[in-house]
Amino acid sequence: MTKVKLSEFAMARSGDKGDGSNVGIFVTNDADYELIKRELTVERVRKHFEKICFGEITRFEAPNILALNFLLRDSLGGGGSESLKTDAQGKTHGLGLLEMEVER
Repeated sequence: MTKVKLSEFAMARSGDKGDGSNVGIFVTNDADYELIKRELTVERVRKHFEKICFGEITRFEAPNILALNFLLRDSLGGGGSESLKTDAQGKTHGLGLLEMEVER
């Protein structure tokens, strides 16, 4: 096994809802789905986003589409209309998670 960025084999989609962001990571085969289930724990995602996410993180598994979805609460500094953050809408959080390195 070697360390690689998620961006080398996974895709992401993210967005926002109020003060939380929603990050979906999906892959194209069963082996990579098993890998992301193993590697993308709530604890690792929390560590990865520790400077921007101050609330609860919930992970949802969607095996039928080979995806994991993470809800990051309190990650947008109040949301689009309240925050001075550059990305108060959470659109780049998916790209941010794709920077995480995993064992593959």
